[in-house]
Amino acid sequence: MPLTLHVDAARWREHVRSYVASHAGVVPVVKGNGYGFGNEVLAAEAGRLGVRTLAVGTYDEVAEVERAFGGDLLVLSPWRPGLPAARLDDPRVVHTVSRLEDLRAVAASGDRPRVVVEVLTSMRRHGIGTDEVDAAVDLLDGLRFAGWALHLPLAGDREAEARSLLPRLVRTAGSPGDRFWVSHLQPAAAGRIAADTGTEVRLRVGTALWLGDRGALAPRATVLDVHRLARGDTYGYRQRRARSDGWLLVLAGGTSHGVALEAPTAAATLRQRAVALAHGGLAAVGRALSPYHVGGRQRWFAEPPHMQCSLVWLPASVGPPAVGDEVAVDVRYTTTSFDHLSWG
Repeated sequence: MPLTLHVDAARWREHVRSYVASHAGVVPVVKGNGYGFGNEVLAAEAGRLGVRTLAVGTYDEVAEVERAFGGDLLVLSPWRPGLPAARLDDPRVVHTVSRLEDLRAVAASGDRPRVVVEVLTSMRRHGIGTDEVDAAVDLLDGLRFAGWALHLPLAGDREAEARSLLPRLVRTAGSPGDRFWVSHLQPAAAGRIAADTGTEVRLRVGTALWLGDRGALAPRATVLDVHRLARGDTYGYRQRRARSDGWLLVLAGGTSHGVALEAPTAAATLRQRAVALAHGGLAAVGRALSPYHVGGRQRWFAEPPHMQCSLVWLPASVGPPAVGDEVAVDVRYTTTSFDHLSWG
C-alpha cells in the first residue's frame, strides 16, 4: 500500500508546455530523485516536449535517462579527471568544465568532446574566474565549444549579475561563443538579455518547470492500520505511553521515502527563526509535527518515522480514517521517492 503522487496530468502538462514555450532556449533539468517523479519519467516527458537538450546532474545519471530521451545530454556537475562514468567520446554528452587544469586535460584527450565552460558567479560554487577567460579561450581549439555556463544564486538581482558578466566573456569565433547556459533566471529576463545582447541564452530549469504548478500535484499516503489506544497504553519501538485516549494511525511513508527528512533551515526573518526555534524545542521533548493531515489538521508523530511507514497520533475526539483510505501529506518533492505515480 503506497505513498502516492496523484498528478492532474492535463493541468501539469499544460504548465510544462507553456513554460517551455515561454523561452526558445529552455533546457529541462532532470537530476537526483527526478523532483519526485523519477528521472526516466521526466526524461520521457522532455522528449515529448521536443526540446533539443536535457540537463542531468551527474555522469551517473546519463545512463538512467538516455534510453528515454534521444537528444543531447548536458552534465551539470563539472568534469573531473578519473570519473569512471565521464566518457569524453560519447557524442551525445556535453561536458561542463570549471577549472583551467581540467580544460587542459580535456583538450589533450584527443576526443574533441563538446564542452561548456563554467564561469564563477556570486554563488562561488564552480567556475573559472573572469580573469581566466582569455586562457580558457586559448585552449578551445582542441574542443567543440558549446558556450559559457553561469550558475546564478536564488537571491539578489540575477538579471543584473548576468548582464555584468556577459560582456567580460570573450566572443570566440563562431556562434557557440555567443551562447550562454544559465540557471535560476526567469524566462522574461533571459529573453530581454538575448534581445539586448544578440546572444543565445539557454535556460536550464528544473523546479520551476516540473514543480511550478503545485496545484496539479497531490501527495497522499495510504492508511495501513488503525489502533485504539487508552491513556497509559504503550506503543512503538520505544514503548512510549499514550498521554490520553486516542488513535494510533500507521501511515505509508517513512525515512526510505524521504518523509519528514529536513535540511538545515533557511530562516531569514525574525518570525522564521522563532518558528524554527519553537520546532527545535518541541523536538527536544519528543514532540514533532508530522507532515500528515487527518480530519482537516496537521497531526503529531507518535514517534519518529520508520523506514516504510509512520506512526501518527490522532485524538479520541476525531473520527479515524479507515484502513485503505488515503490522507494528504506535505512533502519536499526533491527529497521524496513515491511508491506510485497516479496520472489522473
